[in-house]
Amino acid sequence: MKTCLFGGTFDPPHLGHLIIAQTIFEAQNFDQIVFIPAYQPPHKNGHDISSIDHRFKMLKIAIKENPNFVLSDIEIKRRGLSYSIDTIRDYKNQNNIKTDDLFYLIGSDALKEFHKWKNPQSIIDEAKVIVAIRPGFRPSDIPNWILEKIQFANIPRVEISSTTIRKRWTEDKTIRYMVTESVWQYINKENLYL
Repeated sequence: MKTCLFGGTFDPPHLGHLIIAQTIFEAQNFDQIVFIPAYQPPHKNGHDISSIDHRFKMLKIAIKENPNFVLSDIEIKRRGLSYSIDTIRDYKNQNNIKTDDLFYLIGSDALKEFHKWKNPQSIIDEAKVIVAIRPGFRPSDIPNWILEKIQFANIPRVEISSTTIRKRWTEDKTIRYMVTESVWQYINKENLYL
């Protein structure tokens, strides 16, 4: 089964995440996109993020109407810091999936720090890395040993970020058209980001 793992903090999951996932799904003819919310993102250690319970529930709500999207709690069950290499290896073992059938989606903003991730070479060896290009990205910033092994995906440019959504919410500005209606309702009901 040709599978693409899509990890992230998803605080909150927004339409940009969904558009990227659907575009990649269609362009690469995947069987499924697996959304994996990070239990504790290493790059956000010490930063204030919503509980994994809230982030998991919002993601479940956001993707529920798309049969091509799947939600995984693999990092939640493992607990601790959520390292991509551990998730990729665990997912492969638990689902008996081969390297040729497993892809790992990251944004070009994350690619800039990829060489600092835990075992970046092993990530490239264990899965095919697809990079969704975001505005302002320059490949010249990336080491050649990484560029040679990854593939770039052309996706619609959607200028939405979870950071912007949280900021707008605290400023009492609308986040309509940035998240699904059901995620908006969840944020409102649970008084998140206030």
